[in-house]
Amino acid sequence: MYNSIKPGQIWLDTEGKRIQAHGGSVMYLDGTYYWYGENKEKTTGKDNIWHWGVRCYTSKDLYNWEDKGLIIPPETADPDSSLHPTSMMDRPHIIYNKGTGKFVCWLKIMNKDGTQSETILTADHILGPYKKVREGFRPLNMSAGDFDLAVAPDGKAYYYFERVHSETICADLTEDYTDVTGYYTTHFPNKYPPFVREATSHFVRKGKHYLITSGTSGYLPNPSEVAIADTWHGPYKVLGNPHPQDESHTSYYSQISCVFKVEGKKDLYIAMADRWVPDHMDYKYEEYAKGFEQIFNEDYEGPAIDLAKKFGDDSKRNTSIADYVWLPFRFEGEMAYLDWKDEWKIEEFK
Repeated sequence: MYNSIKPGQIWLDTEGKRIQAHGGSVMYLDGTYYWYGENKEKTTGKDNIWHWGVRCYTSKDLYNWEDKGLIIPPETADPDSSLHPTSMMDRPHIIYNKGTGKFVCWLKIMNKDGTQSETILTADHILGPYKKVREGFRPLNMSAGDFDLAVAPDGKAYYYFERVHSETICADLTEDYTDVTGYYTTHFPNKYPPFVREATSHFVRKGKHYLITSGTSGYLPNPSEVAIADTWHGPYKVLGNPHPQDESHTSYYSQISCVFKVEGKKDLYIAMADRWVPDHMDYKYEEYAKGFEQIFNEDYEGPAIDLAKKFGDDSKRNTSIADYVWLPFRFEGEMAYLDWKDEWKIEEFK
């Protein structure tokens, strides 16, 4: 049994196995927390397995998590399916639609042709079974990367995503949450990685809308960024890096996937992050950042870097051993900070 959170350390479920819910989120329903994400248990880097479906866990205390199994299993019999284990499926996000009574899940798919699309599924319960309603979906006819989904108190839903290697888009969803209406706004334009923002996480605090994003450098971590606005569509004002104590400029060697408020606590917001490459925390951000810039910046004039040779290929990383970095936000005015803690407890907060 756990009675605290220890960021960056191996986290086991109630059966003593590694928790496999990467790039995921937490949802609170009827007194229970549901933590779901990419199941990477078979992604050792030794073959072409990218995922083994979406797994979900439940908890009452946010410390101890019971494995509820695969809520979206891999489709092993169909090599062309976006849910086949070799398909590069990432970042499941689930929202509940009060109007339809459906749980709606969006999945990012990195296609073999270099584009990115979405697979959308629905279910009557968060634990499934889920049914595919869209596959190969290109919202707004864009190549859509990392994203977050958010629902307003009035039931209107929003989709924040990276227009691949370009900018961040906020798009209105249709009433059933399975499509976009066509209305959208653009934010954080950047010319190329690693500066393009991805891994967007949205939350609301004291009437302000927050977007937490990372740079774009694959599984190798980089500095996060905080931005705020008065409305869902902004405009967003960038406040800076929430990890100022981190001299490695890697967000404590992690990438945030979700921010959620803890029920019953006055002002406790937890940033959930993945430490994708815990076996390579000696890599230097300044070096591999130049490698990514070299690939995408036509005017790059720095030193030549063989990114894959020096830092490895993301498709061959052993993400089955990826760990988690969960930290509470500290607020100073509007700015949100994440201080490193070797161990912390929910009970420390009012």
